[in-house]
Amino acid sequence: MHVLDIYAGPSALARIREEGFHPELFDYFLGASGGPKWFVLAGLDRVIFPEFFKQRKTPIDVVGSSAGAFRAACFAQSDPRAAINRLAERYSQTTYSDKPTAREITEKGRDLLDYLLGDKGVDEIIANPLVRAHFIVARCKGLGKSERKSIQLAGLIASATANLVSRKSLARLYERAIFASPHSSLELHDPYDLPSFRVDLSRDNLTDALMASGSIPVVLEGVENIAGAPSGMYRDGGIVDYHFDVKLGPRSGLTLYPHFYAFPSPGWFDKSLKSRNPHHSSYDNVVMVVPSQQFVTSLPYNKIPDRKDFETMDAKTRIAYWQKVLIETDRLGEAFMDLWQSELLANHVKPLPFLTE
Repeated sequence: MHVLDIYAGPSALARIREEGFHPELFDYFLGASGGPKWFVLAGLDRVIFPEFFKQRKTPIDVVGSSAGAFRAACFAQSDPRAAINRLAERYSQTTYSDKPTAREITEKGRDLLDYLLGDKGVDEIIANPLVRAHFIVARCKGLGKSERKSIQLAGLIASATANLVSRKSLARLYERAIFASPHSSLELHDPYDLPSFRVDLSRDNLTDALMASGSIPVVLEGVENIAGAPSGMYRDGGIVDYHFDVKLGPRSGLTLYPHFYAFPSPGWFDKSLKSRNPHHSSYDNVVMVVPSQQFVTSLPYNKIPDRKDFETMDAKTRIAYWQKVLIETDRLGEAFMDLWQSELLANHVKPLPFLTE
């Protein structure tokens, strides 16, 4: 079965055809929001940093929002495979009461991060000079600052309406906070010019920043007044960077981007806007590694896991399904490594299908 598709932007494709496909091509790695959708990429995560990038001598900047930020926190630990497995184990087996409150879901999220990071994870991430983690978080400027559910919902409606007119309109409602490795000089170029600021990760803020990056509005509580950052309410980074529409710099290397789909949505409010594709400039140097439709169809229920599974399945059924996906996804990692080690990977790279000017 054909299980893996690999796509590249024009400049990335030209470099791969000239140089082949090798770890030193890449200066950046992206991790998208998407909650349990991430499980389908776990097999790739188990090999890309532990094996494919293992011998590299130059730094790689890992940028993630929400679940992508959690993965970045795994990659920057001293044993990335063990960290990924802890994340997959605890997240996939999470259960809630019949009608969980935002407080209950938040407490379970905190427990997950404690398990993921352990006693040494925070220090390992901050000290890592080669795998440099960056967590994207949204700082709320409007109604999203409130913890009252009704006010948050009104804020989300206002945000969706503003975004429908123009993604630039979100600048009135959110700022992008980049909680960054202190070793990094990452530049993020946004074609929509959403306001952004950087905060260095530290022992005092790393766990809060990571929690905030996954704090879905209404579903979880936000994180207020993170150490070292401007005061305010911080929520899910996917609000501003769901699947990303940014160009990374200042280095000229490529970006490796394992993703659930071949058609990314820039922000959270763009999910239903099929006409809003990322900009050509944002993906010119990007290589996307995507499960094939044939592979997805072979999974239980013929789909990738998602947050709706919490609502549509009982806990026993959902956990069994997710565990099956976590086993099956190792086939993606095996396919990636087989192609790379056979030096055939470059032959399988195709042009990205969605690019627009």
